[in-house]
Amino acid sequence: MAKAKSSFTCSECSASVPKWVGRCPECGAWGSMQERTAPTAVASRPGTSLAKAGAAAVLPTTPATPLSAVDGRATRAVPTGIGELDRVLGGGVVPGSVVLLAGEPGVGKSTLLLEVVHQWARRGPADRSLYVTGEESAGQVRLRADRTGAVHDRVYLAAESDLATILGHVEQVAPTLLVVDSVQTMLAADVDGVTGGVTQVKAVTSALTSLAKASGIPVLLIGHVTKDGAVAGPRSLEHLVDVVLHFEGDKHSTLRMVRGIKNRFGAADEVGCFELREDGIEAISDPSGLFLHERTTPVPGTAVTVTMDGKRPLLGEVQALVAKTQNPSPRRAVSGLDSARVAMILAVVERRGRVSLGNNDVYTATVGGMRMTEPSSDLAVAMAVVSAVRDRPLRPRLVVIGEVGLAGEVRRVPGVGRRLAEAARLGFDSALVPVGSGSPPPGMRVTEVADLGAAVAAMELLPVRAVPTVVR
Repeated sequence: MAKAKSSFTCSECSASVPKWVGRCPECGAWGSMQERTAPTAVASRPGTSLAKAGAAAVLPTTPATPLSAVDGRATRAVPTGIGELDRVLGGGVVPGSVVLLAGEPGVGKSTLLLEVVHQWARRGPADRSLYVTGEESAGQVRLRADRTGAVHDRVYLAAESDLATILGHVEQVAPTLLVVDSVQTMLAADVDGVTGGVTQVKAVTSALTSLAKASGIPVLLIGHVTKDGAVAGPRSLEHLVDVVLHFEGDKHSTLRMVRGIKNRFGAADEVGCFELREDGIEAISDPSGLFLHERTTPVPGTAVTVTMDGKRPLLGEVQALVAKTQNPSPRRAVSGLDSARVAMILAVVERRGRVSLGNNDVYTATVGGMRMTEPSSDLAVAMAVVSAVRDRPLRPRLVVIGEVGLAGEVRRVPGVGRRLAEAARLGFDSALVPVGSGSPPPGMRVTEVADLGAAVAAMELLPVRAVPTVVR
């Protein structure tokens, strides 16, 4: 029987050293080295391949099972009752799974999960949910539940931060769904370290993960984020859980988005849209209307495009304002767009599109707090700027899709068919797209352009006083 060997592994970067050190030699983290003991090995039979290779075999506790004999019904997703959240989760929560929902303070994480436990409790008498809060008192949570209408007899509340006490609540209540708000406020008494520290957060998450796997209870964890938007705590925290969701939104807007970062049970590029209101949070199944401004007459300097957020097409409106200035350094202000990419597009418009912008301040923005970072919105930005310079609006019910290169060429973008289908569903009947984008949906007229000059010539500018039209 071989002797057990121990090593020390960093909880931050998983670097391993044979002896304990106070600071990790790889990532420089202090107090992150934890002892790991290698499993006891069993001697290999003489003549086997392991014995010839000098390797030791470990006796398995359970034999390997054929994949065809594994029951997949136990891992089927159960809907939460909130369609947009189920879209991101891949149909719902899987029994025994651990979901981490991270986001900035005040974005609405607690409000969303309070609505989740409420909808879960409404499923039937056997479905009870337990909401554990370590940041607020029971009275504060009750006030939020009264305001959002999330009060239910099968929603149990525990204002606790001790891990052992939480496990006791789980045994007493026997819930079918557990929510912990937040994982950084939980404390394991038998583990060294301060609350919210690397060691404590990892120990609490490991214990809750073991609880979920052993009991089959889905666990939803709320996590804080750092200043750069990453999940607070050790990086290995994201590896311990099954699903990582990021809840994001602008504090000046009511729009909130749940974005999948990691998902072991479905696609990791789905996006769910919500609207945060005074009386709670509401799922938005058709969010494109939030990003389009309804007007009775066309306005110069506006263009509508279709972006892909994950697998979801979203219509958005780009606005541009060009004004004369006496300042030797004209101003370039950007909101909702990538400032570096807008600067590049302005240079291409001036050089390849023969549009003078040197003596003008240029302001570009999106509508409804939408954030556009995809290159497919380049052509829309360029057309909005040209429309603002000429003080003539684009044709109504027109969508503009395409990436603009430094040579002035309009490049193809993926998923043009899905983008145009979404635009046609919302009433748009014409599109400006790159060459070779495929066949358009029925009833939509498509104009293909190869470069920026052709796009400017083909965009069919209208007089300022046009027939009133409502863009939906």
